[in-house]
Amino acid sequence: MELNRRSLLAAIGAGTAAALTGCGTGTGTSAAGSADGPAEGEITLLTPIYEGAKGKTLLEGDILGGFRKKYPDVKVNVDYTTYDQLNEKITTGLAGGLLPDVLMMGVGWIPPFAAKGAIAELPEKLAKTHDYEKRVLEPSRHDGKLYALPVVLDTRIVVYRKDHFAEAGIRETPANWSELRAVAKQLTTKGRVGFDPFSINLRQCWETFLFANGGQLFSADGRKPLFTDARGVEALQFFKDLVADGSADYARKTDVGAPSNVQTGQGSMMMTTSALWVQVKEQSPELIEQDKLGSFVLANRRPAMLQGGTLVSQSASSRHPAAARALVEWLATPESILGAAQQRGSVPGLRDLSDTAYVKENQFVDLSLKNLEHAASEGGTAAWMEIREKIVPTLEPAIVGDQSAKDAIAELGRLAEAAIGRM
Repeated sequence: MELNRRSLLAAIGAGTAAALTGCGTGTGTSAAGSADGPAEGEITLLTPIYEGAKGKTLLEGDILGGFRKKYPDVKVNVDYTTYDQLNEKITTGLAGGLLPDVLMMGVGWIPPFAAKGAIAELPEKLAKTHDYEKRVLEPSRHDGKLYALPVVLDTRIVVYRKDHFAEAGIRETPANWSELRAVAKQLTTKGRVGFDPFSINLRQCWETFLFANGGQLFSADGRKPLFTDARGVEALQFFKDLVADGSADYARKTDVGAPSNVQTGQGSMMMTTSALWVQVKEQSPELIEQDKLGSFVLANRRPAMLQGGTLVSQSASSRHPAAARALVEWLATPESILGAAQQRGSVPGLRDLSDTAYVKENQFVDLSLKNLEHAASEGGTAAWMEIREKIVPTLEPAIVGDQSAKDAIAELGRLAEAAIGRM
């Protein structure tokens, strides 16, 4: 029978236990000792990163080349995908009882898949193998247990045009939303928005503002939405206020990979990621050469920087768990992490790499590493994979239409409660 989207979602809900039973594993069978024995056999790696020809050369040539030398009895097949397709790929494999041996997935994804027994618990000693920032490891855990290791981080920060600030006589970056709104108004001119918060995913943008407003997504146990309070509403209302001021325009957001508004001069400030530095170097190197770009961490009630990224985990159903575990550890070594970070313009979450030439040269990465104490992650509930897909379509009408911020947040809260109730 053909799997439709509803059946895929059901597979990671109540029906997952049956799917796992079919592939010989189930919740509670993925003990850390299951990977004992020699690393050998043919395994598959599913990854949404290492994009394009350069990424493939990096992974299959440099990173896996070293892995093959250390583990000559392991053959690794790579299944490349995108983040847009990753969830469906994993849920399809889960429903069919055939998951890749090693899976790379996003921040917030570990609790949903760990709760369903899809990924294996890792030995706690791996959390101490390298000098991780404490904050970096939190998204790798579920119920206090380690299920993944971080590979690269993707932070959300504000980038601005220093020359636009200087022309307007603005000497300091905004310290709170009131200042941000005033500065955005001051910088807005014909053909230029003062602030572009919309060229990153709306879900990630709203979350960053929620955290900066002192809010939270969910309770510590992941059973209750907390974003429905005034702080979540205020975060969404701020976007509406910017649009009403004329200093932000949802219709003028740029596509991923296209020259951003700060690059073209059509925006003075924007929410973005550390990866913009690599894009600017390739598309608009003069902005770096002439020192026209600056960056800062969003703040209101507190400074907050959304920490996304890619984690690597081991399937609980791998027929070659020792080989899978070896690859998980290899992809999380400083050498592998640095290569992946350089290729994507991402943040390496290891103190070991903070003094590398790559970090010192990429000013957005350097800012991010210096502010990891202010980082906050999305997710936090086993129902996250269903909830995350509903955030943008639920909040968007409040920005582009007449719906109030309060009503949009309340509706998202009802959807979240329903999703959690089905777990």
